[in-house]
Amino acid sequence: MRWTLTTAVAPVAWGATYFVTREFLPAGNPLYGAVIRALPAGLLLLAVCRKLPRGSWWLKSLVLGALNMSGFFALVYVAAQRLPTSMASIIMAVVPLAMMLLAWGLVGERPGSRHLAGAGAGIAGVCLMVFTATGPVDALGILASVAAMGVSSFGYVLAKRWSGEVDVLASTGWQLTGGGLLLLPFAVLAEGAPPSLDGPALLGFAYVTVVATAVAFAAWFAGLAHLPAGTVGLLGLLNPVTGVLLGVLIAHETLSGRQMCGLLLTLCGVLLGRQTARPSRTPGRTGDRAPEQTGNRPPDRTHEQTGNRTHEQTVSPTPDRTGVPAPDRTGHREVVECARGDGPAGR
Repeated sequence: MRWTLTTAVAPVAWGATYFVTREFLPAGNPLYGAVIRALPAGLLLLAVCRKLPRGSWWLKSLVLGALNMSGFFALVYVAAQRLPTSMASIIMAVVPLAMMLLAWGLVGERPGSRHLAGAGAGIAGVCLMVFTATGPVDALGILASVAAMGVSSFGYVLAKRWSGEVDVLASTGWQLTGGGLLLLPFAVLAEGAPPSLDGPALLGFAYVTVVATAVAFAAWFAGLAHLPAGTVGLLGLLNPVTGVLLGVLIAHETLSGRQMCGLLLTLCGVLLGRQTARPSRTPGRTGDRAPEQTGNRPPDRTHEQTGNRTHEQTVSPTPDRTGVPAPDRTGHREVVECARGDGPAGR
């Protein structure tokens, strides 16, 4: 439950990003918006963890940064400009299913029936929440949205595969910094000078950079390191749920009966993906009896040499107060050979 709640911070924070971006951030500079979102967040995490990549992680940080940050942010902005929000949300709702299939191939996590059922319920719920009749569909927008879904899903599973190698906070900072640096030249070439920011825009970027990027991505990658990819992907469905609820609470939008059913169906999909399996117990901890303590060990044998003959004496382990033979603390058999008259009684 701890890691589930930690991971849920990310999609909830991302859901609020839609409202902040629409109300406070300047329009017309999507690439600079992505750079301002990623690069300061990465530098902030680097200042906290004070670790630089080593060895292969210089290249891995750039690969993950290109997939999870710069590539994803740029594709999402293209999709947002060319597609209605409803259509983009429906396509991105396929992310949990894509993550399950990729995790099956890359990290050997076979999706269970609960995860597959949760993905189906979640996709159906998102469709009910945000689907509206639209005009002609823009092919480039669809392609950008599908590409964003595929790039992010692959990047998240790849980050999960490499998650045990370094600290989560450090790897998140490296990805954000690398992604921001990779995107900066494209922003300069395509959009020229950076946009001027007023007070509300600075506050909006402060939220997007610190909460929706630094904190959110650290929580997301921590969840990927401790939870199945299917569970994490389904928690991502809280993103459109948060967006819809904020529209009701802040923008005074109304929910139709169909949208309410979709919201409940999406939450059911998230609940179906909860991790319910108990962690495996390590032998030797409290309450677990190690194999050598079962009392089924063969008895130790002590050899005593008398003259030219060797007498074999069976020595059973001394039982403790519970009646269970105590384990052999030496971990090996001890062979004692004594000369005649030099045994314990003659010492």
